[in-house]
Parts: sequence; C-alpha cells; structure tokens
Amino acid sequence: MKTLRLLGWGIVIYAIMFLAWDGFVIYGFTRGITPHIFTLLILLVLATIAGRSLNFRSWKDILPYSLSWAVMMGLLDMIYTVPFSGWQIYSDVNLWVGYAFVALLPLLSPLTLPHDPSRNPSRSA
Repeated sequence: MKTLRLLGWGIVIYAIMFLAWDGFVIYGFTRGITPHIFTLLILLVLATIAGRSLNFRSWKDILPYSLSWAVMMGLLDMIYTVPFSGWQIYSDVNLWVGYAFVALLPLLSPLTLPHDPSRNPSRSA
C-alpha cells in the first residue's frame, strides 16, 4: 500500500469536507436538501480525484484505500467533531451516507481513466 496516498488523501478529504461544511454553517446554508447535495457533489469530486490518483485500473485495488479513508473519516470525526457536537452526530444519516460515498465512489474512478488497450492481456492479436 502507498502509505502517503492512504494517509494524505484521507486527511485531504476530511479537511476539505470539514471546511466546506463549516463555510456553510458560517453563512447559514445548512437547512434543507440543497447544502447536502452540494456536500455530496464536493465529495464526489474529491473521491474521484483520490481514486484516480492511485492509478489503479481495478476497483479491487482501490477498495483497501477507500475503506481505509472511510474509517479515517469516522476516527477524525471522533477526534474533531464529537468533543463539540457529542456522540449523537453518529445518529445522522447524512454522516453515514458520506462515509459510504468515501468508501464507494473511488471504486468508480477506473471508469474515468482513458482506455489503454495495452493493459488488457486477455486481447490477443
């Protein structure tokens, strides 16, 4: 496993999502479905970039990283959010959807990479 990418992307995803949501709170943009859609779109972009940065062509290679990133999100929430908001944050469905997106969206990143026929050994001339 590429430790720098594992820890780096986990921290980057958490930090950007944390800052995005804090910005929404500062400007009073927290009510309704719209702010949640925006955060999910931000997460979609981040998770895709993180998955692509691994340069893997198979979701099976990405899975250990994406699951680790989701676990990191939970641990970082425990460290940074629970002291201020309490353990009830884990009762929020949106939080669990975010963790699921962090775990699953990077698995789709090979679909966003350009097709390279030379990497497909099953095709013979």
